[in-house]
Amino acid sequence: MKVLALDTTTRAGSVALVEDDRVIAERAGDPLKTHAERLPREIDELLEDCGVGLADVELYAVASGPGSFTGLRVGIATMQGLAFVRRRQIAPISALEALAHVASLGTDDEGALVAAWMDAHRRDVFSALYRVASGPLFDPGRLVEVEGPQVSDPAATLERWDAVVREASVTFIGDGAERWEEAIRRTHSAARIVAHPLLAGAIGRLAVSAAGGRMDPAAVRPLYVRRPDAEIERERRAVTLNDARERPLTP
Repeated sequence: MKVLALDTTTRAGSVALVEDDRVIAERAGDPLKTHAERLPREIDELLEDCGVGLADVELYAVASGPGSFTGLRVGIATMQGLAFVRRRQIAPISALEALAHVASLGTDDEGALVAAWMDAHRRDVFSALYRVASGPLFDPGRLVEVEGPQVSDPAATLERWDAVVREASVTFIGDGAERWEEAIRRTHSAARIVAHPLLAGAIGRLAVSAAGGRMDPAAVRPLYVRRPDAEIERERRAVTLNDARERPLTP
């Protein structure tokens, strides 16, 4: 099965062509340009270099989040458009789960923990915690979710995980782990820290094995985790307006 996979959760992101359990080609995007400026050109260039046409793609896979709101919307919309035209399904894959699978490549210790940390900016991280099980690489059974996607500051995340993490070997992966390595080392000095890898290849391989997660393009929804600023601002304004209406007028 040929899978076209796209990740737009980071500034550069990546695109990959996967066939069964093998990554045929994978490349990073140009971080100096927005995803809207680069897509779908980067996809077309990758397929052309591989000698593959869109008609040959049997499944589309896309990082569903978390990440920047604009990046997610552009990435998902791009893949939805391609899948609609070719009447193909899409497999939305959590970037945190993809990171955790990549981190699990470095350990054969069943029961070890892998922590995916993505930089959420505002001094926060998007995070998820998994335990390595006995499943094969990039199979859904490879990881057991200990805590699902969350967003909070690094110290609060480490405190929340303390009782679980202190009893096991742990690998942190992602640009959030790189940025907050010092904070991680203060509580988990022996932790393994893995840099943020290209994710499109892992997303494509997970899509191959996650047959139950494939869906009609229109059904794909972003995994934002954090609420959009516009939504928070609307609520703030509504509360302010209601307070003003209910406040008694002073003579």
